[in-house]
Amino acid sequence: MSAMDVFWAAPPISRTLAAATLSLSILVYTHLLPGYYVVFWLQSILQFPPQLWRLLTSFLITGPDLGMLFDTYFLYTYGSKLETASPKFSKPGDFFTYVLFVCAVILGLNVFITGGVIFTSALMLAFTYTSTQDDRGMKATFFVITIPAQWMPYAMLLMTFVMTGPGQAKIQATGLVAAHLHDFLTRIWPTFGGGRNFIQTPGFIKRAFQSTEATTTDRSYGTAFAPAQRSAGSGTGSSGSVLPESWKSRGSGHRLGGD
Repeated sequence: MSAMDVFWAAPPISRTLAAATLSLSILVYTHLLPGYYVVFWLQSILQFPPQLWRLLTSFLITGPDLGMLFDTYFLYTYGSKLETASPKFSKPGDFFTYVLFVCAVILGLNVFITGGVIFTSALMLAFTYTSTQDDRGMKATFFVITIPAQWMPYAMLLMTFVMTGPGQAKIQATGLVAAHLHDFLTRIWPTFGGGRNFIQTPGFIKRAFQSTEATTTDRSYGTAFAPAQRSAGSGTGSSGSVLPESWKSRGSGHRLGGD
């Protein structure tokens, strides 16, 4: 199987996100693309003509050096696990709607609270939190320490605080808030509060992700949809170790595209 076959067999949203993140980060850190043009500047988005691409690219910039590999790896690992194996996203378009929601909340929190300009670590923490909620009762390894799987996002956040300081930890924590808000509105409030699920996948998103080539997999908790070409076991991921290089170089204070 060629590299392209492996790529196209991977979950579509996660593979696209990982490929875009790695590609953009390489362009920035090799100085082929000035980082100033891809980070989040509210004034540049509000000007005319608006630089709307910043709403997307601010989620696609990793830390430098080894961070380009490790950050991309964790985004793909936890993202693909949610996309293919989480009971929360068992219907076409559910995972895409989740990504849109958490990104919108992360943006809002950073605009009004932190002033951050790069949100990759926040999106990664959101994926980690949501993924590990499915692993309650299981164990995960953080460095050489075995901890309950649901503690993994908090361990990551603590590591960020220790390695890069409270400023970056505050930015990253917005991902935790976004993921918990999604969990509250879609699971906790409807189940325990008697309310309704306010985050429904819109019909046009369902139709965009639904295809005549889709196959279904019966599960004990419902039906999962996946492209027919997807090979078994591709990119599901699991809770794993966190490497320090991924956190040493992260932060909104990087001079992207510069020395």
